[in-house]
Amino acid sequence: MYTPPAYSETDTALLHRLMQEWSFATLVSSEMGAPLATHLPFLVDPGGSQGLGRLVTHLARNNPHWEALEDREVLVIFQGPHAFVSVDWYDNHLTYPTWNYGAIHARGRVKLERDPEALRALLRRFIGQFQPAETKWSFDEMPEEMTAPRLRAIVGLELDITRLDGKLKFNQDKSDTDRAGVRAALSNRAEGAETACLMSRLDRMKESAK
Repeated sequence: MYTPPAYSETDTALLHRLMQEWSFATLVSSEMGAPLATHLPFLVDPGGSQGLGRLVTHLARNNPHWEALEDREVLVIFQGPHAFVSVDWYDNHLTYPTWNYGAIHARGRVKLERDPEALRALLRRFIGQFQPAETKWSFDEMPEEMTAPRLRAIVGLELDITRLDGKLKFNQDKSDTDRAGVRAALSNRAEGAETACLMSRLDRMKESAK
């Protein structure tokens, strides 16, 4: 991922928080020279062989992608909020429009999990992470004759992250006045509000770190 220094983010803890927020990501690998991609939710765990963390997810057995993953190096792309930036929002108009966005690339080798009980525990984790607290449905109350076939229909995946690249492109190369103009304009647009919110969060974190 091409990342000019102004946009590079190397704080692993921050990147993990953003990966958890942007949890629906794209798993990319190759087989016989052809690219393969699957869109999946991921859990982010600390640790890993490089201290960069681990990613956990599962795929359908009917998805042939998993057969090309065992002990292979893959890329997982996390995409954050993004928005077009108009020159009208800058104090300095002698420049050009751009696009603000956040992206994180995690690379590593894959370990597959096929044990039904390990997959049962994995599904419990996913449901506990993403299901709203007020939901009445319970995974453990489902009949086993329905759950067992589902466990046989999926394959678990664990990725040991060996490289983590963060790109947060939010006008860091512009003046404080220009950045404030962009934040204000985006906050007043439904399609830009999430980007404006992240820009404000990043600014607050940098101020508190000084």
